[in-house]
Amino acid sequence: MKFAGKVWKLLVGVKDALVLIFMLLFFGALYGALSISPYRDSAREGALKLNLAGAIVEQPAPQDPLDLLGGGSATREFRLSEVIHAIDTAAGDDRIKAVALDLDIFTGGGQSAIANVGEALDRLRRSGKRVVAYANGYGDDGYQLAAHADEIWLDPLGAVVIAGPGGTNLYYAGLMERLGITANVYRVGTFKSAVEPYTRNDMSPEARAANQAVANALWETWQQDVARARPRAQLAAYVQDPARFIQAANGDMARAALQAGLVDRIGDRTDFGRRMAELAGAGNEKIPGSYQAVHLDAWIDEHPASNANGEIGILTVAGLIVDGEAALGTAGAETIVKNIERALTGNRLRALVVRVDSPGGSVMASERIRRALLEVRQRDIPVVVSFGSVAASGGYWIATAGDTIFAEPSTMTGSIGVFGVLPSFEGTLERLGVGADGVRTTPLSGEPDLLRGPSPAADQLLQLGVESTYRRFIGLVARARKLPPTRVNEIAQGRVWDGGTARQLGLVDRFGSLDDAVAEAARRAGIDPAQARPVFLEPEPGFLAWMLSGASSSESTAARDPFAGLAEQPEALIARALHDVRTLLRGPAIQARCLECPMPAPVPPVRGHESWLARLFAMVSGR
Repeated sequence: MKFAGKVWKLLVGVKDALVLIFMLLFFGALYGALSISPYRDSAREGALKLNLAGAIVEQPAPQDPLDLLGGGSATREFRLSEVIHAIDTAAGDDRIKAVALDLDIFTGGGQSAIANVGEALDRLRRSGKRVVAYANGYGDDGYQLAAHADEIWLDPLGAVVIAGPGGTNLYYAGLMERLGITANVYRVGTFKSAVEPYTRNDMSPEARAANQAVANALWETWQQDVARARPRAQLAAYVQDPARFIQAANGDMARAALQAGLVDRIGDRTDFGRRMAELAGAGNEKIPGSYQAVHLDAWIDEHPASNANGEIGILTVAGLIVDGEAALGTAGAETIVKNIERALTGNRLRALVVRVDSPGGSVMASERIRRALLEVRQRDIPVVVSFGSVAASGGYWIATAGDTIFAEPSTMTGSIGVFGVLPSFEGTLERLGVGADGVRTTPLSGEPDLLRGPSPAADQLLQLGVESTYRRFIGLVARARKLPPTRVNEIAQGRVWDGGTARQLGLVDRFGSLDDAVAEAARRAGIDPAQARPVFLEPEPGFLAWMLSGASSSESTAARDPFAGLAEQPEALIARALHDVRTLLRGPAIQARCLECPMPAPVPPVRGHESWLARLFAMVSGR
């Protein structure tokens, strides 16, 4: 027994020692995690390195921590307001000597967003600091941004490829006919072409006229922006006949861009690095082309664009507007309303700026957000609306709650119209030899019947619902814009307008950026605009996400083929088609949405609101 007792005491001692060691390791690791910065490898002075390896957006979607740990994608999303704030603060800081604008893996952003970043770069250049841009190849978005640099560098194997707005959309009527699927359409508005992909195999004349007008306006605005920033470029001649310039350069695309004045220097990344070392100081002498640089994320971490104690709230409505809750990057109505309620609870909110960058979506979700904004106004808190690159349909529905609306000339807006699409599968079942039958107690029993097709009573009810919602939409716009309903109906009809035309029509009040809207909100609240402190009305990222952000902020130097953007277009088109199908199956039945407008990335199913039909499609498609 004495021996057994000694063994037991030994085991207990070993256990206690292991527990102690584990606790020491745990608290040591916790201390290290709390004291470490994900940006520890960034310098404190030199060039501000804008390595925009991804897209500029209004509200970045959350990144999966597991993806970050596993390496993830080489691209990411950058918040527009943070990029602009970083550039503006760098302009007045002596530690920043220049800006290195790395656009090698830049995947773009809305035309208005890129113009806003370009204006920030112009302000920095006026402060006496140089901006140098580099890429293997420049497309429309990349070149619009690079045009605002003092020097544009291009890789010897690179090219400048400008395509301009426009392109091909997919139409599914023939495919749906082959599959026996019927698109039951309910709509109002001559130009409400959002339903055309499900009912036609081509674009209607009305939609073509409207879309061509918007594309022409966007293209004119793009050319004006680039011409102002880089007047020496022979842009018009190069765009109309790039082959002539390339042939004159003996087939050398980079040399052709240089001779056309589109770029200033031809060199590889090492040459670009040596140039930055001249401007900002040399880096690691053992690494060719190394220069002293402050990473963008480190600078944003030191100079946050959002002030936790700010009085000017910025409420972002970005992406597809959906019912229920949704992650950042998608405008979930309940999520946005909760953000508003949290801000009101603190009693510090003195003005609200609603930043809209959305093609619309659910009518019910749009109305839910609009009513929440009216509650804000009833508390004598001014509400200023700021449009990003897209603010259409449901996005414009929300904007009617504001005191005033700011937009950009290249903003796509309007699309004041309503539609509904319900797929039914009577043809599919017939081809499969499957019957569908049942009993009724009322004309609406089992309706809408997606197996045999909606009944005439259901069709009439849905069409009346769409028409009623459209009349309400017209009324909201008429009261908000102080226009006769008949006039609103003339400029509505689901037609999309560019920002310049929209201002002439009275759909927006003023041209201006998000900063201009913040300044106006401050003035309305009795605050000096120079002292205004904005705060993003959204939850702060968790500790784990903040720690892992260092992984996504690592500087990617992966080379990008100059024609990679063109090669990715078919893949993006297919992804868009799959997203459209999922959206059609998920609902809602009645939508205020602009399908002609640029769409956000495909969104995941909204928690608790996915239909059985969408789940069935997901199971079949393996998605």
